[in-house]
Amino acid sequence: MSLVAVASRSFSQHAVLRAELLARHPGARFNDAGASLRDTALIEFLDGCDKAVLALEVIDDALLARLPGLKVISKFGVGLDSFDLAAMAKHGVKLAWTPGSNSRSVAELALMMTLALLRRLPEDQADLRAGMWRQHKGSTLTGKTVGLVGLGAVARELVTLLAPFGVRLLACDPAPDRAFAAEKGIALLDLDDVLAQSDVVSLHAPLVSDTRGLINAARLARMKPSAVLINTARGGLIDETALLAALDAGRLAGAGLDGFAEEPPKDRRLLEHPKILATPHIGGSTEEAILAMGRAAIAGLDCARAASEFLRR
Repeated sequence: MSLVAVASRSFSQHAVLRAELLARHPGARFNDAGASLRDTALIEFLDGCDKAVLALEVIDDALLARLPGLKVISKFGVGLDSFDLAAMAKHGVKLAWTPGSNSRSVAELALMMTLALLRRLPEDQADLRAGMWRQHKGSTLTGKTVGLVGLGAVARELVTLLAPFGVRLLACDPAPDRAFAAEKGIALLDLDDVLAQSDVVSLHAPLVSDTRGLINAARLARMKPSAVLINTARGGLIDETALLAALDAGRLAGAGLDGFAEEPPKDRRLLEHPKILATPHIGGSTEEAILAMGRAAIAGLDCARAASEFLRR
């Protein structure tokens, strides 16, 4: 019988998912301490288990070398940037991954951030808490141009949510779904044109070597000063120092950040800046998304595939 370890804190705290996992894998081990497990602590937690449910935990060659009994990792969530897939293939560790399981939840957060920033709610909140009664003039989303950087599952859900607002849609993606774009009236452009033309830029790209620091000072300079930037993907996509400089100089109207290069971020300016709406990586933190991701992870424990297959995606 397989021994399963669940490092994810939100999975471990969810009574329904715990019961469903235990029905299939009695004796499963949960992260009941609620600790953020890394390095030695993660190795000790996974030791003796042949299968694991992981979320944002970092898996690399050094860790896998010390866990020769680990045979399957099932992803709770959708991003794979914390997993060294080549190392998993080298050590023969299989992977279960279900993209799109939290797409609606993340898309709704992106829409919420967009509306809040266009109406300048972070600034209004800061003023009220400081004892000031001041009304900032915002903008409506209706009729604006929205640029999507990446046209995957979350971006496609966001397109559906944006339909009532009558926006013009632009997108860039290295391998776009052209049929979907044509059906929804999305103009496919290169990244620089999307940035230059959009009133709202929403990031939906994976974090890989080619996209790390994708939104840098030069690309921020291409955006309209009245534009807002939304990132519900991964924090490493944005050069955070350049973002702060653009906001301070009035070259960008606002930013919504659900991911940071380092989590939690040490730079308090990212959390306290009056033009930044910051959330602690909650895109998938809805009851519906947690259930969907958890059930996908449970099912994946018994139908994982060779990690090498995901290297070719």
